[in-house]
Amino acid sequence: MGCGNFFYVLLITFSVALITYNILISANAPLKQGFPGNPSSSSTPFSVDPIIKMPIDRSNPTSTKGKRLFHTAVTASDSIYNTWQCRVMYYWFKKFKDGPNSEMGGFTRILHSGKPDKFMHEIPTFVAQPLPAGMDQGYIVLNRPWAFVQWLQQADIKEDYILMAEPDHVIVKPIPNLSRDGLGAAFPFFYIQPKKYESTLRKFYPEEKGPITNVDPIGNSPVIVGKESLKKIAPTWMNVSLAMKKDPEADKTFGWVLEMYAYAVASALHDVGNILYKDFMIQV
Repeated sequence: MGCGNFFYVLLITFSVALITYNILISANAPLKQGFPGNPSSSSTPFSVDPIIKMPIDRSNPTSTKGKRLFHTAVTASDSIYNTWQCRVMYYWFKKFKDGPNSEMGGFTRILHSGKPDKFMHEIPTFVAQPLPAGMDQGYIVLNRPWAFVQWLQQADIKEDYILMAEPDHVIVKPIPNLSRDGLGAAFPFFYIQPKKYESTLRKFYPEEKGPITNVDPIGNSPVIVGKESLKKIAPTWMNVSLAMKKDPEADKTFGWVLEMYAYAVASALHDVGNILYKDFMIQV
């Protein structure tokens, strides 16, 4: 018994040390904008692996044009747990907003409960209406694209770019605007596999639109995208999400990531490509 207890104590100690090390590395790693390689090269982003690590080059080709601020938007319900997550996230957002290399602008919690709550004065909040009763078929995430549609149509958003984030993200350092040259910036998820599910996706992304590889392996978060592009994408994202949920094959195939696939398809339908950053999640 003594040996067993010693083994578990040793294992726990090692695990805590490893987690602490990873947190320290993530918090201190440089997060900069640009592409890897020679900045003077005439090559395009697509001449290298399209899924890339965060560049380490400190140069910022757009710095002479001033900062390209982005607005951080987070959709949330009025549940206690979701509200607690938003309060934590907004605390860290404020801590790093004005840090070096930050291009973080405003912040909005898009509350899709349809009514204000007692944290309206603590967190900048836009109240969106939920989908009509029963339309989400028990899949509450479908309220997210509908909430974004309302916010983009009704709110006065000063910034030209949007970071779509989620309440469980914790910002650990100032974030630069990673989008570039009309492309969004997104994290590639290993479980978003458009090629594998091409036969199902073709119902929503027809062959005449191009190869299925046009659909990036992304979700809707974390994504930094131009505001005008998102205004075009959002209604399509909402409609494709609802259509997928109504389609038994798509609903069964995509399950809880259905709405993520819907955003990837909507982005491709509007010809909005993305730079895929492996390290994006280290930033939030």
